[in-house]
Amino acid sequence: MSLFMLYLLLLKATVTSFSGLTSLPVLHHDLVVHHRLLSDRQLNAAVAAGRAGPGPYGLYIVGVGYFVAGLPGALMALLALVTPAFLIIPMVRYLGARADRPRVRSAIEGVLPAAAGLLIASTLPLARDAVTGPLAALIAGGSFLALAVARWDVGRVLLAAGAAGLLGALL
Repeated sequence: MSLFMLYLLLLKATVTSFSGLTSLPVLHHDLVVHHRLLSDRQLNAAVAAGRAGPGPYGLYIVGVGYFVAGLPGALMALLALVTPAFLIIPMVRYLGARADRPRVRSAIEGVLPAAAGLLIASTLPLARDAVTGPLAALIAGGSFLALAVARWDVGRVLLAAGAAGLLGALL
């Protein structure tokens, strides 16, 4: 695949997402399912690396670009990440002046559940690849409960999950 085509696929993912991991369904479909340039395991690794480091959650796309085409792919991914920022300014100005209109408000409210559904649909195949045994399932379930019910900070959950994984490996 050419670098320009990779840039266009990554740009499509970043333009059609709103933040963080909402570009994951598009990337999964384009790069794992359709073009078979990545495996689920590589996509998992890119997401984990992007989430483990500081900065915005969407930076995992740079890891995706790296897995597909090395350093040039990572540079294309970085370019695909910053391009929407230059396109959004005129769009926000245009939509901001019309945000009080019922049709615009309804469109915005309709996009949120659609993005959540896409995120869940793309997360399930990744979870099947990542959760390989009972300990991993227990850590995943506990992490979900800590985030959803106890409202723990993500960093705290990552530390606890890492400690549980280390403890499980030692035993």
